[in-house]
Amino acid sequence: MAIEVTDSNFDELVLNSDKPVLLDFWAEWCGPCRMVTPIVAELADEYKDKAVVAKMDVDGNPETSVKFGIRNIPTILFFKNGEVVDKQVGAVPKTILASKLDAIL
Repeated sequence: MAIEVTDSNFDELVLNSDKPVLLDFWAEWCGPCRMVTPIVAELADEYKDKAVVAKMDVDGNPETSVKFGIRNIPTILFFKNGEVVDKQVGAVPKTILASKLDAIL
């Protein structure tokens, strides 16, 4: 299960993580986001010991969304050592997200 990240716990869970982080910016009303949700959940289970897999609802957390210039959703940011190292915009197959995550492990 992916971790829910909010504006208030973002620094703690993402920027200060000692593991790479996949953060999915999504919204309830977004069709492509619903397509990505089960993929993110699978990745959370598969990478639970190696990486943090998290989700952030853009409607409830505008501060972080604005800070990272999230204009389209789903947008997935990949963090390592508190820095964005990769990005994926739009719904893509699981293999794409897994390969991006593998590249930063």
